[in-house]
Amino acid sequence: MAIEQTWRWYGPNDRITLNDIKQTGATGIVTALHHIKNGEIWTKEEILARKKMIEEAGLSWSVVESVPVHEDIKKQTGDWQLYIENYKESIKNLGELGIKTICYNFMPVLDWSRTNLNHSTQDGSLALIYQQKVFAAFDIYLLKRPNAANDYTEKIQKEAKEYFENLDDAGKEVLTNNVIKGLPGAEESYTLEQFQSVLDAYADIDDAKLKKHLEDFLKAIIPVAEEAGVRMAIHPDDPPWGLLGLPRVVSTLDDAKNIINTVDSISNGVTLCTGSWGAGYFNDLSVMAKELAPRINFAHLRNVSRDTDHNFNEDLLFDGDVDIYEVLKTIVLEEDRRKAEGRGDFSIPVRPDHGNQMLGDIGQQNNPGYSLYGRMKGLAEIRGLELGIRRSLK
Repeated sequence: MAIEQTWRWYGPNDRITLNDIKQTGATGIVTALHHIKNGEIWTKEEILARKKMIEEAGLSWSVVESVPVHEDIKKQTGDWQLYIENYKESIKNLGELGIKTICYNFMPVLDWSRTNLNHSTQDGSLALIYQQKVFAAFDIYLLKRPNAANDYTEKIQKEAKEYFENLDDAGKEVLTNNVIKGLPGAEESYTLEQFQSVLDAYADIDDAKLKKHLEDFLKAIIPVAEEAGVRMAIHPDDPPWGLLGLPRVVSTLDDAKNIINTVDSISNGVTLCTGSWGAGYFNDLSVMAKELAPRINFAHLRNVSRDTDHNFNEDLLFDGDVDIYEVLKTIVLEEDRRKAEGRGDFSIPVRPDHGNQMLGDIGQQNNPGYSLYGRMKGLAEIRGLELGIRRSLK
């Protein structure tokens, strides 16, 4: 039995339709109710409406990505306790309606960060990349965050200055928009001043305090998820190091172990995102997959090429620094182990995570990383690799 192959869909407004997705070979949909404001309860009516839409297309709603964690929960300010109660209700409603896997993250402010969303590669396709000097140029010279330069090496500070001095006004605007696109729901509508004010709200929250807030959140929601038969799957920081003075708590293997040990339950698991964790040269995904295998509840497979200066570019599935073969082999073996135990919840849904813009994608309106043809290529490669792994294990 093959691993469940899934596809992230941004809902009815996504350029890529459910009928398109069906033709890629994916059978499971990974989506969210993006129109519901962060912190509000996902009602059964709203969940059923989306579920019906997916099932009428001959697909299943396999994973929620994501039920957003309100910023007040991360900061433990304002109505954070109410938002946790609302989160519990959303988990209960999803579980009751048969949607059993929820991916979420605990990243402050930014869900992800890149410096170029349309980097031209050797084959002419377009990829997402992150360059530390470019991000530093934004941080130091455009955002002008207080004491920002102290967060970068002298080498990066020098490169950032040179880079910024060669940017024209259009280049500055593109860079600003690229960075702010990682701010959920804000995109270009945020001014730099507004962005800085959001960062300022975390001025007194360091890694230790954010870690404690995450632990409090887990202790509140995991018992509810367990009772509802729902598996939570925390997503790693993207990228897995500190940015803009913000704390990070899901960046390393030790971070992940701390999270799953906070509440000992199969409902308290991780999303094995090979691209996000893989962007850090200090993370060995082959090791991480084996160490975390019993708690991998969902997987994102993509590759990255990286260096020790915190630069990385999203790469073709078999061409980067992550050993995708070993990672997928671990997932296959873990699924088989769970089946042998007689577990009904043995599945580890996998989706192709990001893909270069290529062919008919180029020039279209794409959510960053979420092209059609690039991901379809990735899914086909995952499917072929899984078949080869299973044949080799016989």
